[in-house]
Amino acid sequence: MKFNISVIVSMIMISLAAKAGDKLTGTPIGTVKGYDYSYSRVVNNIQGRAFDGNLDTYFATYDRSYTWVGLDLGKPYIIDRVGWSPRNDSQGPKRVQLGVIQGANSEDWLDAVPLYIITEKGTIGVMSYDEVDCSKGFRYVRFVSTSDSRCNIAELEFYGNEGEGDDSRLFQVTNLPTVCINTVDAEEPYDKEHEIVSNIIIIDDHKANVDKPATVRERGNYSRNFPKKPWRIKFDKKQNVLDAPAKAKKWTLINNYGDKTLMRNMIAFEIARRLKMEYVPYARAVDVILNGEYKGCYQLCDQIEVKPDRVDIDEMDPTDISGDALTGGYLLEVDAYAYEEPQGEWFETKSKRIPVTIKSPDNGGAPEQFAYIKNYMEQLERRLYLSNTGANTANDYRLIFDVESFLRHFIVGELSGNTDTYWSTYMYKKRGDDLIYTGPVWDFDLAFDNDNRTYPLSNITSDFLFESGKASGANNMIQFASRVLHNDPRTADDLSRLWSSARNESGITADDLADYVDGLASELDESQTLNFLRWPILREYIHQNPVALGSYDREVRRVKNYIKNRIPTLDKLMKYDPDLNSVESVAAAGDGHLVPVVEGNTIALDGYTPFEVYATDGRLVYSGSGATGELLPGLYLVRAGRMTAKVAL
Repeated sequence: MKFNISVIVSMIMISLAAKAGDKLTGTPIGTVKGYDYSYSRVVNNIQGRAFDGNLDTYFATYDRSYTWVGLDLGKPYIIDRVGWSPRNDSQGPKRVQLGVIQGANSEDWLDAVPLYIITEKGTIGVMSYDEVDCSKGFRYVRFVSTSDSRCNIAELEFYGNEGEGDDSRLFQVTNLPTVCINTVDAEEPYDKEHEIVSNIIIIDDHKANVDKPATVRERGNYSRNFPKKPWRIKFDKKQNVLDAPAKAKKWTLINNYGDKTLMRNMIAFEIARRLKMEYVPYARAVDVILNGEYKGCYQLCDQIEVKPDRVDIDEMDPTDISGDALTGGYLLEVDAYAYEEPQGEWFETKSKRIPVTIKSPDNGGAPEQFAYIKNYMEQLERRLYLSNTGANTANDYRLIFDVESFLRHFIVGELSGNTDTYWSTYMYKKRGDDLIYTGPVWDFDLAFDNDNRTYPLSNITSDFLFESGKASGANNMIQFASRVLHNDPRTADDLSRLWSSARNESGITADDLADYVDGLASELDESQTLNFLRWPILREYIHQNPVALGSYDREVRRVKNYIKNRIPTLDKLMKYDPDLNSVESVAAAGDGHLVPVVEGNTIALDGYTPFEVYATDGRLVYSGSGATGELLPGLYLVRAGRMTAKVAL
């Protein structure tokens, strides 16, 4: 039997066309103010040029960004194929790259989601086509050009079938979740004060994880100066976002512009988790689209605030002005930018003038609350700077300051090489608890050898980074840290214990952390490729970059090499003990072995043996049988008869 190849090809093409759906027509819509380059003049309402079938005509706009062209199809259609061709011009092919094709059912586009992103340059005089992976039907469809491109598209085609479809499968830009920010009248957030009314749609696993009204504004301090802006989202009602533990209104989108690995914050947060810090911010890499424009790879993160599953302490009311209620909770930030905050929301300590912003309660709290926490911080400062701060004295600063949390925070800063550890340092105080705790960790874009003030950190081997003379700090905060580290004879042993335990048991090794970095790099691969098409800065020195290596892989490799070199230096400075375990038997010869059972922050023996537990300063913290109550993290001595054992919680 003979086959006519041309007939077979025709049949296949007809079959594919039928499967793809019909070419759709509708009313051309888009940016009103167009531009005709031939006559260098504004021409309104020329959207139809993108649908006239002529590859020699084009639709361009007067405005350079957030411009678009599309169709009102009159009723919803499930789009399964799109086609496009760039303007016949030397700049045309690259101007369609990263253009986003969207669908919506609301004329204001507040419900818009992506249908496709053009990842390659177009070809002049040729239509490019691709399939659309979305099960939902849309009445309105459009092409939104990337920033500074003026649309510049010759032809745009949509194919599909009539129907509302369903939400069973939505398009994602990459394997990461896609965050769509659609603002009223497509207004771009422009400062930290004005909340722009929006609708936020987060797509994960090809489904809408969130689709809720919100507001959005800029956030951050120096990072707001970058062309890739950081934002804060505030939903109208509390939301569970992705796999984050907190249900909350406020969330942040960190831009990571000067961090060309796009992961330094997430690595530092992972180190903090392995160090068992009480609270570590949630973070997830995402792709962001703002009003149809692709903005790049961001980090969706918790807002640092007093909330369950965030800084989980009592949230104070204005009426909490006496008794136990007045004692907490307070969330503070030792903050070099405090002077820019409104009066009544920050203070300087009396003696050393350390600037402290009161993050919670809001607006600095009631006058009684403001006075209470200011006096408490000044009392801590006074005790820390006294010559006699030892154990079992009335002036012992440890009676009101949790050294364990401070040292865990300190280790994260030193291991990551964060020059700004004491430029911005969060602390908190719980209700009914005398201690001030340090944390959570935050802001590591300059860490891991990404700061020209300290690069290469491998040259600093005889001192900790914070005391090298190259670190930054809010007024006298570096001196504060030095007092804790060097003027308290107990601290060296505490630091050695915490570092050794983390090294031996919690994955603080070069190999384990390299595996974690490689996992992030694999997860980020698709997104980083698009991010650096949108922001081609791999060869540029951004902010305080010490080097510009030119490729993402080399930037990631540099972080791994830094960690590999940094750990041996800290082993020496922190007096690493390779034999230290969380439970270490120290029984006298012939006395047998005492093996405590550790569950969480409790200690038990066999449930019947009477035993005692002592803190390192000699205080008896438990005497009895069974299990202790919840103990603070630290090193304890367990004694039963003549047998003893060390336990690190």
